[in-house]
Amino acid sequence: MNDYAQRIRRVLDHIQDHLDEELALEDLAALACFSMSHFHRVFKGMLGEGVKEHVRRLRLERAAQRLLYTGRSVTELCFEAGYETPDTFSRAFKAMFGLPPSEFRAAPGRPWPPSPSGIHYQEGANAPGGPFSEEDGQARRRICAMDVSIRKEGPLRVLCVRHVGSYMECGKAWGVLCGWAGPKGLLHPGMAVLGMCYDDPAVTPPEKIRYDACLVVGPDVELDEAARAQGLCLRDLPGGEFAVTLHKGPYEGLYGCYEALFGQWLPQSGRTAVEEASREFYLNDPETTPPEELLTEIHIRLA
Repeated sequence: MNDYAQRIRRVLDHIQDHLDEELALEDLAALACFSMSHFHRVFKGMLGEGVKEHVRRLRLERAAQRLLYTGRSVTELCFEAGYETPDTFSRAFKAMFGLPPSEFRAAPGRPWPPSPSGIHYQEGANAPGGPFSEEDGQARRRICAMDVSIRKEGPLRVLCVRHVGSYMECGKAWGVLCGWAGPKGLLHPGMAVLGMCYDDPAVTPPEKIRYDACLVVGPDVELDEAARAQGLCLRDLPGGEFAVTLHKGPYEGLYGCYEALFGQWLPQSGRTAVEEASREFYLNDPETTPPEELLTEIHIRLA
């Protein structure tokens, strides 16, 4: 937990010191020594808000402080906070503070909106305290209710088809995969069906998300040129130790499970994740199972 806390704290300090600059997610992830996908999940899981939401909130808090303690105009503070027009700034400000900027300036002493993480903007200094300080310890006390087991698993040979696009639109890849595997007798009860998920949909544009639809197959399965022309390929996946948790419910709810796994369980586990695609094993058929009864095991390989 200390290691993760220190890495994220470096990012928080950098954000507060460079709030007027473009804060590229890739640069922040590198500062924390995470891949971009893992970094965003860890950040949101530990702080309760994503990077963009955190930066947006700090910029609005800074604008609120300067409204109260300086004579700067609303328009000037609007552009400083990164908004293109005073109208959009006023709407965002009112959504957070309950009053438009001009009325807020005339009503000092109003309660400050809560922060999911306990971290707030402070003029001229990094915000003290917060979830990674000894004084607060909020994240240290946060209890992850996930049921996670660590399993040793062997290598797998998989037949797969790549899908690029939203995770919710991967049906075509599964159609190609099962359309070829079915006549070959590879679809049978008890077969292992999994997806390889490479990207975090919260930070990756939908048109760039990568996903492999996979079936576990034996060493005797071979592909001909016609199969390769359809996009089928064979891959060997390494074994090792895996953190495994079960998600029950619609696939749309998997993101919250990843957030808790990376941002809460993993920092408290004393382990780190290998920077590679996660594996989702689908334990029942979405064609015949109600969404609320779907079972998906998430497997994250550990270093």
